[in-house]
Amino acid sequence: MANHEEAKKDQKELLQLVSFKIGDEEFGVDILSVQEINRMSQITKVPNTPEFIEGVINLRGRVIPVIDLRVKLGMIRKEHGKNTRIVVVELKGQTLGFIVDEVSEVLRIPKDITEAPPQMVGGVDSDYITAIGKLEDRLLILLDLEKILSTSEFNVLETAA
Repeated sequence: MANHEEAKKDQKELLQLVSFKIGDEEFGVDILSVQEINRMSQITKVPNTPEFIEGVINLRGRVIPVIDLRVKLGMIRKEHGKNTRIVVVELKGQTLGFIVDEVSEVLRIPKDITEAPPQMVGGVDSDYITAIGKLEDRLLILLDLEKILSTSEFNVLETAA
């Protein structure tokens, strides 16, 4: 009986995600990790930082590092357009921004339409990917933002800010 109730609960479990695009791929991250979504602002370059760190921005008096998620995921750097956004998140107690090509929407999807990722997905290292969401007309790659940065990369970010 308990197993039947648990199965019923799992079917109804919803994931709340912020979805965004980088190139032709659509990604999603847990809405609880997202603090805000901002238009592109003036980014100050920081010397001697890894290529994926675009620089820092002043966010209401706080200096936060900004990461070009496109570069971090091994994609080609691209000029920022009118839809480019900075997704501000808190990871391991640190606030940082991720540059994405475009923020799509906030989604609520049933957990049961997701499955474990294959070893290699669209050139993105599957260590960063928690699941693939199978929506009616598209696939959504669910990212674990905490795994995108290694401990040493987090340390670099702390010194950049």
